[in-house]
Amino acid sequence: MTSDTRETRASASEIKFLLDAGQAPAIRAWARANLQPDPHGTGPFGDAYTTSTLYFDTRQMDVFNRRNSFGRAKYRVRRYGDAGSVFFERKLRQPGVLIKRRTLDSIDALRRLEDDADDRWIGHWFHRRLLARRLRPVCQVSYDRMARVVSTAEGVVRLTLDGNLRATSVDAPAFVGDAGEPFLVGHHILELKYHARVPAVFRRLIEEFALKPQTASKYRFATAAVRQPERAASLEVRTAGDAALHV
Repeated sequence: MTSDTRETRASASEIKFLLDAGQAPAIRAWARANLQPDPHGTGPFGDAYTTSTLYFDTRQMDVFNRRNSFGRAKYRVRRYGDAGSVFFERKLRQPGVLIKRRTLDSIDALRRLEDDADDRWIGHWFHRRLLARRLRPVCQVSYDRMARVVSTAEGVVRLTLDGNLRATSVDAPAFVGDAGEPFLVGHHILELKYHARVPAVFRRLIEEFALKPQTASKYRFATAAVRQPERAASLEVRTAGDAALHV
């Protein structure tokens, strides 16, 4: 089972919010009252799943430190629950455009990342870029996600709420059973994903709960927690300007 998809969305946007434990239940209830379950969700509300992601960086931690072009792209391998398949992903940001490429293959294909590049493999594009940029696995991030969607005039938009965030250091392209150390304890990360403008349903949510956009990179928080603990407590969560809302 393999597949390769490339998604390009003009003016694709997302807003992130860092919520404390007291805010999360009310926003979860609001989302379930106003949006539909994610089609891939499970659980009693049909909107839950667990996610584990391997992130890649250089020995100099160029991605973590956002040096030059390393600050625009993340390379990762994502697994949902205990699935026997994984997605090899690149998330690239350019002005006004989000380009996301992901390739689905068996979890056994992770072993290919330890071998020489093979242009006959569907994930060759991913492996080739890791080698060219000298990226290696450094961190596994796991969390529980609630995902809800709604159709708008500009297409389907998506809300995700992530909690129980945990991270562990890795040095090989393989998922480990120990989810690792908790980080952002007592907090959830809310993400609103849309197209060109914030839809009315998300504007209502933002106004009702007086939410303030923030940068909240799971990879950077997780890496600080497991590799640079002395920086974890002081890693800045910057408040985004109102202009980021595109309201």
